[in-house]
Amino acid sequence: MTTTKTGTGSQLIDRFGRRIDYLRISVTDRCDLRCVYCMSEDMQFVPRAQLLTLEEVARIGRVFSELGVSKIRITGGEPLTRRNVMEVFRQLGKLDEIKDLTLTTNGSLLKKYAGDLHRAGVNRINISLDTLQEERFSSITRTGKLHRTMSGIDAALNAGFERIKLNAVILKNRNHDEVIDLVEFAHDRGMDISFIEEMPLGVIGDHDRAEAYISSDEILDILSQQHELLPTTDSTGGPARYYRRSDNGARVGFISPHSHNFCDTCNRVRLTAEGRLLLCLGQEHSVDLRRVVRASPTDDAPLREAIITAMDIKPKGHDFDLNSQPVIFRHMNSTGG
Repeated sequence: MTTTKTGTGSQLIDRFGRRIDYLRISVTDRCDLRCVYCMSEDMQFVPRAQLLTLEEVARIGRVFSELGVSKIRITGGEPLTRRNVMEVFRQLGKLDEIKDLTLTTNGSLLKKYAGDLHRAGVNRINISLDTLQEERFSSITRTGKLHRTMSGIDAALNAGFERIKLNAVILKNRNHDEVIDLVEFAHDRGMDISFIEEMPLGVIGDHDRAEAYISSDEILDILSQQHELLPTTDSTGGPARYYRRSDNGARVGFISPHSHNFCDTCNRVRLTAEGRLLLCLGQEHSVDLRRVVRASPTDDAPLREAIITAMDIKPKGHDFDLNSQPVIFRHMNSTGG
């Protein structure tokens, strides 16, 4: 691992030569939904006392920005369920080094918070929407109400964000027949949309992941029956591959951990709600940053050194296998969106 001094601080470079400039922060593992691909129905959440405080979250985000991270995404669980979470957005929104402050949300609370998020400095929002059908929405989310997410989308559209994107996890014979409708819904409202292959994190019990799997290429084939989609080199700093419609230029993205492995260009690390720095979505390599910040509450040097040293254990990639029991037992809500 090396660090290279720049005008805005050190660059974090792992042992495979990948520059880490993107941090995803989970502020909670709790959620007001229970999506079937994300968690089990009877989830046991992290005791609140074990979570990083919001002040610690903001501090870690600031130190990462000083080390060359320019993009921070706040995730959960559902991040907007955490009490006083707006203070984290306000603190991170003040950092000159952060050029892209984004949020991943299920949209259920955006009607309340969209305006505050925009004023705090959030410039992009990803909203999870897997179906346009009310009964399916209830089935997939177990506890959700479609009208709340739709109201949240409307509030976000009215708030003035630079870009809003929908994220849809597609499961065969559950919602794969809606991909064209989802594209039309997004593009009619000026939003991008990305389709995500289900990631095998945690034991869920709801369905057989191998049987429910549908590849990005299969989804692309379905969409190509309706639209001509042209590959692009567009990037928003994450793993999505983007296509543009030939008729209106609107974008469709694909996040494909199985069919188009994106590990070679991985520029991301994740901070869990309890303070573990995960070096890979699909591996357990991690560093306990909660211990570091609490051992040195007023000195950032140990935290900075822990982050830099952690780059040495970032693995080359994940080992996802849909045909075996999960190697990673933490659920997606515990990982950070």
